[in-house]
Formats: sequence, structure tokens, C-alpha cells
Amino acid sequence: MDPPEHARPLVGIALKVASTLSFTAMATLIKLDSARYPIGELVCFRSFFALIPVLAWVMWRGQFPSVFHTQRIGRHFLRSVSGASTMFLGFTALSLLPIADATAIGYAAPLMTVVLAVVFLGEKVRIYRWSAVIVGLIGVLVILSDYVGPDVEGGATERSGLGAIVAVSGAFLGAATSTQVRVMVRTESAATIVVYFSLFTSLFALVTLPFGWVMPDLTGFLSLVAAGIFGGMGQVLMTQSFRYGGASMIAPFDYTSMIWALTVSLVVFNTWPSQRMLLGTAIVIGAGLFVIFRERRLGIERARSKRAQTPTTPLN
Repeated sequence: MDPPEHARPLVGIALKVASTLSFTAMATLIKLDSARYPIGELVCFRSFFALIPVLAWVMWRGQFPSVFHTQRIGRHFLRSVSGASTMFLGFTALSLLPIADATAIGYAAPLMTVVLAVVFLGEKVRIYRWSAVIVGLIGVLVILSDYVGPDVEGGATERSGLGAIVAVSGAFLGAATSTQVRVMVRTESAATIVVYFSLFTSLFALVTLPFGWVMPDLTGFLSLVAAGIFGGMGQVLMTQSFRYGGASMIAPFDYTSMIWALTVSLVVFNTWPSQRMLLGTAIVIGAGLFVIFRERRLGIERARSKRAQTPTTPLN
């Protein structure tokens, strides 16, 4: 694994935590707006106005207009189809589920990515990571058990079996998208991938305009624009975080999003997750952290092996 451009781990961690805050702010606005606006409209605003912070960041780094240069526009299109579908499903899940539950189910995506990387990229996964993936998926089933049975219909607020299915589907498509990105970053910059994704997804969502978009008032318009800006800011902050610290060091702090989601769930929506949901979330996070730990160990082992195989220069 290549070292970060500037090794300042605390800065990287702070940026990563800030990105989770930004994404949670976006999700909160999307959930609030989903009561008034259709999902296609939400996706369009989120994707288009995300370009404001993204393009500002690109210009700050001196990558404009070179960010648009690519030899693989078809691959960007396919990645955007997958990513846009993930966003549609994710926003639908947010409209149907408590924000903490939707966030927790989304944690299944990195575990599913491990499986898809084996199937489509030929990556080798040993028993330790397979065990973590299985345990993590069991944790997802514990969360989903909240959405099965008579209590779903009669009791807890915002308990939607359909929402749970949509959230799991979104997590799977998110894993597929991540698998595509793992291939694309070998030849394309992160900025190019993000810019084309935002552009293509805005166009895809715009196609839903004839199917019942609602003209927002000033407050609604500002809320929709803010959701897009927060989403773009989250993307920029996340990308920047990996410039200052290794992925294995930064990635675990993605789970701080659950702290913000629980806070929003209680303060804004006056809901609190069930004990089963909290237990399942703990299992999923534990499994995810173990996968990250194993990735770090394997990276260290590969680096040592590479150094051991490099011949030393003989002394004359």
C-alpha cells in the first residue's frame, strides 16, 4: 500500500470524522425532505449541487479542467449507473427507516465488497477475513430481525419491512460500486471519478422530472441545495483524509457516523433504536474493524516480503 502524500495522521482522522458529520447532515436533510419531494428529485439536487464543493476542491488542487480528461468514459458511465442506483435505494431506505437503522444496515457494504472482490477481482481472502464477513452478515440479520414479526405492523414507529429490503439491496449495490471503483482508481483520479459520477447521476435523476417532481418553496430549495453541498463536502473531506493517513488507520473512524446517526435519531426524530438493532450494529462494526485490521496486517506482511526479496547493493 502506497504511503499517504503527507503523513499527518491526526489531520487525516479529523478530516475523516468531519466527513462522517457532513454525510450525516446530508442524510438528515434527505430524510426530512423525503416527506415532501420524490426520490428522483432528491437524487438530482444532491448530485448536482455536490459539484459546488467538489469543483472548488478540484480548482484548489489545480486540476481544472484536466479533471475532465479521461480515456474511459464508458467505465465512468457504468460506475455512475451503479452508484446512482445505490443512491436511489439509499434515499428510499432513509425515507422508510429510522436514520440509525439505515446507517447500520449500510455498514454491510464493506463486508459485501470483500465477497465481490473475490468473485470479480480474484482477490485472495483467508479464513480470518471470511470468518469476519460471516459474523458481520450475521449481525445484519440480527438488525433485520427487528423487521420481522407482528411488532413490525403494530408497534415501533418507522419499522418498514420494505425499507429493510431496500436498505440491504442498497448496501449490496454499494459494494458492487466500490468494487468497480477499486479497479478504476488504477487509471483514474479520485476527482475525475467523483465529478463524472455527480454529472451522470444528475442527468439520470433528471429523467424522473415528468414523474411528479414538486416545485420547492424557498425553504425547501435551500434544504435540497444544502443536502447536495453537504454530500459534496463529505466526499471531499473523505478523499482528503486519505492524503494524510493510511487507509487502515483512517477507515475505522467511518463508524463514528453511528454516533451522529443516533444523536440525530433521538434529537431530531425522537426515535431510539431497539436493543436488537444496537446488538446487531455492534456485531457488524466489530466484524468491519477486524477486516480492516487484517488488511493492515496483510499490507505490513507484503511490504516486509517485498523488502526481503529486494537484493541489496553489493559493497565494492
